[in-house]
Amino acid sequence: MFKDRILFIDGEAIVIDKPAGLPVDRPRDRSQSLEDLLDQLTFGFQRLPQPVHRLDRDTSGCLLLARNPKAHKRFGQAFEAGTVFKRYVAVLDGIPAEQGGMIDLPLSKVSTEEAGWRMVGDPKGKPARTRWELVETQRDRALIAFFPETGRTHQIRVHAAEGLGLPIVGDPVYGSGGPAVMLHAAELTIPREGKDDVHGEAPLPVRFHNLGFGRG
Repeated sequence: MFKDRILFIDGEAIVIDKPAGLPVDRPRDRSQSLEDLLDQLTFGFQRLPQPVHRLDRDTSGCLLLARNPKAHKRFGQAFEAGTVFKRYVAVLDGIPAEQGGMIDLPLSKVSTEEAGWRMVGDPKGKPARTRWELVETQRDRALIAFFPETGRTHQIRVHAAEGLGLPIVGDPVYGSGGPAVMLHAAELTIPREGKDDVHGEAPLPVRFHNLGFGRG
């Protein structure tokens, strides 16, 4: 599965292009997850690599795995310190009025027995900031680049829906749903002291081209 999805590899790190539909952790329905496939990513090491962060099940793109515990700890600290560069792209259900900006919308988790849990904008919530830029438009939709400065759960999805008022196409929780969630982790860079950066760029998936984006 991962033969053509390795974006970066060295003795400490692997960056893969995670396919949409593959959860990182084993879901409640016990369907296949990345956890079940880590033995395909050892590349001569006895130790299984471990994910440093998470992508939603239906989000594709750059995912960092550490090849030893020390590297895992250092990479985790880099995420917590906000030194990791992340670029996502998403198709929004509408076109924003501006060319770009900063969404500063704290987030909280809410839960009901009927609808389950979700994240919402909340002035008393945890700080969440996302810079964004308009990349391309097609008819009544827009391709947006998102640069999250914090790493809250569902941050980009909520910031699109509440911060811009335009949900991500296909989002079943914060939008109207559909066959595919149009959110992709396009680029990831992790600085390392005394070594080259860990860097991966994941090409735009076919589902984006099918909506007319990224063809040029």
